[in-house]
Amino acid sequence: MSAALLEKMLARERVIVAVCLGVITILAWSWLVRTSAPDMASSAGMDGMDMPGMMDASGMAASFSFRSYFPSAFVMWFVMMVAMMLPSASPMILVYAGVARRSGGSPSSFAPTLVFAAIYAGVWAAFSLIAAVAQWTLAEQGLIAADTLALHQNRLAGGLLIAAGIYQATPLKRACLGRCRSPLSFLMSGWRPGWRGAVRLGLSHGLSCLGCCWMLMALLFVGGVMNLALVAVLAIIVLIEKVAPIGKATSLAIGVLASGAGLWLMAIG
Repeated sequence: MSAALLEKMLARERVIVAVCLGVITILAWSWLVRTSAPDMASSAGMDGMDMPGMMDASGMAASFSFRSYFPSAFVMWFVMMVAMMLPSASPMILVYAGVARRSGGSPSSFAPTLVFAAIYAGVWAAFSLIAAVAQWTLAEQGLIAADTLALHQNRLAGGLLIAAGIYQATPLKRACLGRCRSPLSFLMSGWRPGWRGAVRLGLSHGLSCLGCCWMLMALLFVGGVMNLALVAVLAIIVLIEKVAPIGKATSLAIGVLASGAGLWLMAIG
């Protein structure tokens, strides 16, 4: 194989990575649209993935098995995280693919890029585990509605909104957002070649992304875990925060809006 042909093939790797990211994102959104359709949704808001024992006929919390509830909740959360976070993470993944190809550590960047992206997704899988446990706990205590999976107590919802709004202005949020907004700077500051480097950087980026966005994701408990409109709005907010020039200002504005909405809910309690 000639050097020119090899270089041409390697140059196409980022295109292949971009196509894979697009396909995965489309599949995740397709699943969300299909499972949130009113005529197909179950009492948990998922097609064919019932969550047993959400509420009994009197509206009181019914007991149910964690073993039967948790898998469906986890799958739901993880697919949502993929749909919401992958578009904003794509620039970082693509920049990583380019840097890995030029670093000379391997003839191809595809394998380390796959590891980088998989570790990143693993961080959000861990978050999904925690979110699913939180959902099960709230459901068992009768604190979320059976049909929407949203907090039905205004004071609790308001408190969560205020907490999310305040978090938007914290140094941790700003630091994590800054790392997510500067892919090349982030990679150059912690670059390590090879598989270990891919794991380390994937984990570091995943944790930065988690630190940036976890409270926004928690707002799904306010508007409904399978509220597709809210999922789309949060995904757009995350994308603007990380990619757009007005990202930092948007982050602060969202914090103000969330706090204001939380105070209003607390007031009408």
